[in-house]
Amino acid sequence: MIIVPVREGENIEKCLKKFKRKFEKTGAVKELRRRQQFDAPSQVRRVKMERAIYVQHLRESMAE
Repeated sequence: MIIVPVREGENIEKCLKKFKRKFEKTGAVKELRRRQQFDAPSQVRRVKMERAIYVQHLRESMAE
């Protein structure tokens, strides 16, 4: 649970900004989006392999 201390006379926009910042730091939205889509283990492995190949090509081109 996120608790945002509000001082007397503090602007509501400033309080909302504090809340949004704390909420983003929890990573709740990122986790929710990740859980909404199921990726099969074979698909996850394939994506990791493609990324590794891409990075390897980049490193090889930088070395030349």
